[in-house]
Amino acid sequence: MFARWGRFVYRFRWATLIASALLLGLSVVAILTGGPLTSSGSFGANLPAGQAAKLITTEIAAQGTTTGSSFSLIFSSGSLTATDPAFQKALEDAVASLSLDSRVTAVRTPYNVAAAQQAAFISKDSHQALVVVELKDGSLKAESYIAQVTGEVRPGPLSVVLTGEVPIDAGFNTTLEQDLQRAEYVALPITLLLLVLIFAAIVAALLPLGVGVLAIVGGFGGTVFLAHFTDVSQYATNVVTLIGLGVAIDYSLFIVNRFRDELFAGATREQAIATSMSTAGRAITFSGVTVAIGLSAMIFFQGTFLASMGAAGAIVVGIAVLYGLTFLPAALSVLGERVDWPMWLRQRLGARKPDGTGAWHSMAVWVMRRPWFVLVPALAVLVLAGSPFLQLRMAQGGVDQLPPNNTARQGYDTLVADFPGQDQTSIDAVVYYPDSSPLTSDRIGEVYDLSRRLAALPNVLRVESIVDVVPSLSKADYQRLLSGPQSSLPAALQQAVAIGSGSHIVLLNVVSNTQYTSDEARAIVKAVRAEHVTGGQVLATGNTAFDLDVVNFILGRTPIAVGSVILVTYIVLFLLTGSVVLPLKAVLTNLFSISASFGAMVWIFQQGHLSQQLGFTAQSIDPSVPVILFSIVFGMSMDYEVLLISRIQEEYRRTGDNQAGVAMGLEKSGRLITGAAAIMVAVFLAFGLSNFVIIKAIGIGLAVAIAIDATIVRILIVPAIMRILGRANWWAPRPLTWLHRRIGAGDSRPVVPAPARG
Repeated sequence: MFARWGRFVYRFRWATLIASALLLGLSVVAILTGGPLTSSGSFGANLPAGQAAKLITTEIAAQGTTTGSSFSLIFSSGSLTATDPAFQKALEDAVASLSLDSRVTAVRTPYNVAAAQQAAFISKDSHQALVVVELKDGSLKAESYIAQVTGEVRPGPLSVVLTGEVPIDAGFNTTLEQDLQRAEYVALPITLLLLVLIFAAIVAALLPLGVGVLAIVGGFGGTVFLAHFTDVSQYATNVVTLIGLGVAIDYSLFIVNRFRDELFAGATREQAIATSMSTAGRAITFSGVTVAIGLSAMIFFQGTFLASMGAAGAIVVGIAVLYGLTFLPAALSVLGERVDWPMWLRQRLGARKPDGTGAWHSMAVWVMRRPWFVLVPALAVLVLAGSPFLQLRMAQGGVDQLPPNNTARQGYDTLVADFPGQDQTSIDAVVYYPDSSPLTSDRIGEVYDLSRRLAALPNVLRVESIVDVVPSLSKADYQRLLSGPQSSLPAALQQAVAIGSGSHIVLLNVVSNTQYTSDEARAIVKAVRAEHVTGGQVLATGNTAFDLDVVNFILGRTPIAVGSVILVTYIVLFLLTGSVVLPLKAVLTNLFSISASFGAMVWIFQQGHLSQQLGFTAQSIDPSVPVILFSIVFGMSMDYEVLLISRIQEEYRRTGDNQAGVAMGLEKSGRLITGAAAIMVAVFLAFGLSNFVIIKAIGIGLAVAIAIDATIVRILIVPAIMRILGRANWWAPRPLTWLHRRIGAGDSRPVVPAPARG
């Protein structure tokens, strides 16, 4: 089938190139007219914390109508304190014009807030003052004019730092855009240099790079087109570039190399294209399927930004395979021998060696002479490298995902460190009575008791609710007052009821002195959810509750996602090889390399090794990172497995000798796999230069995984295991062998009997 396709492309090469150009044009149109990408990586409307939050916004009008956003200004002086008249005048003059801006709804300073709130607006050393500016628009729209609004501030003798919701969101978006540009600027020239060294020809080197660019453009087009129908995270663009460039170059590398080999062996252009498609073309098709299967693990996490990233990755892989089977063979059909231009470069760098010689052949033979001696230490190294993963702690990333030198983050760090109460965590406990009002005498008594139990929990500073307004009132007083006419309540209680209760809920704000992703804060959430009330339920929401629910959501979906990916991959590899042994070997060795990359991720980013050199703050691992790493690494590892095993199988069928097939297959593909891996590592390390910790962790984790996979796994472990298994590598039960031949998806050529060893 693939050979026939190669002949078809050869005969209609110009039409195929025109069709590729039309597809490129459609991709550009899709990019220009695509739907908006979401800037938020958050999710969770269906999580327990999301359901509790929905009750609050539905039933408490004062909170439900909030649609704007805000930013903060921190004014400081080395000589004046915030209580000095000169400091006050300078601050009020600095922000005076903000009140006149129609986009600003309120400006809160230490000098115009209630006396009870004033302490929170002045730093602990009194040399800094906080100003909170509220805007009428949401954060996404406010980002477009935040620079204009802040430009109206005239600090005079004071210093000022900008932080808060809108600047931090803008910092995330700007950092992601800059990281993507930086990665492209670094990866492309390094990739071109490596391709020239691999091919020893400039034209041959430019072809994979061209396919990579086409795949990225097509991936962008498909991703933004998808945004018309569902939410697509802007992180998906990073995945498209990350995967698209690496995979497209990978696949092109093998096709171009096979085409050149066939021409060198004396084949015509048409024969060379047909053979290239029937071997390398078939391999990259199966490889694309396995990579897409790996990425599909993210689709199991519906309702999260991971699902759109998985879809975007699968789209760009599909387009990379499409161009690899159409544009690339058509271009090779036109170029022919000119693919080796300039010839003098190949004569200097790419001199061919006779079959059965060379470093890769020698390495394979050396490994297979002492397979257990190589296999045991190699596996031990991978197990040791993966051991830090046992200490994994997951938590959603916050402001510390931004680099320490980001101005908005620096302002946030100052706010938390220097202003009283800013380092506290609020957990919202929602007492929900689905059938009737909570403001009955018995239920108010239950809420009162609940408030006191929550206040007694470890690390809880206080509880704020409708039964905590006036400390001198007793339980009976609250029952009598709150169950009666609301109009007769004191003003303080009326306000508390308006913002702290609804037709079916009562809100209790539990204030803790712990960091919101800490185990202590999570323990408070669990304690809240463990409470019970008669005729109702106690829910929890807030940042800590969402953090805990997201981690549990990821952990709950992981087994079925991983199991499904492994099962489907096993089936695809069986269709490729006709063996039930090789797919099992592939899955197990891939899991070893994945565990090693996970261990490196924890060692670097959670435990903080190399944090100074890489410029980040050590922190818990965002729960999305292991999912993304597994999806990409599993797919990429299978990519190399397919490319290597397909060549080994080809040589095995030709010679009938398992050891000779392994040695020759590694000789023919080892250099390419290592070269492709070097390109992948360069691309991934370019993303490792990111200032955004999640992208940095993914880039470095992928680079480590690919480096391990292309060296320890493919060069040492695979030939050692295949030597130990011998002809059992290719075994399958007779019914499955018959099924494999019937389907015709694999190499159907008979195995040539091995010559007697002598």
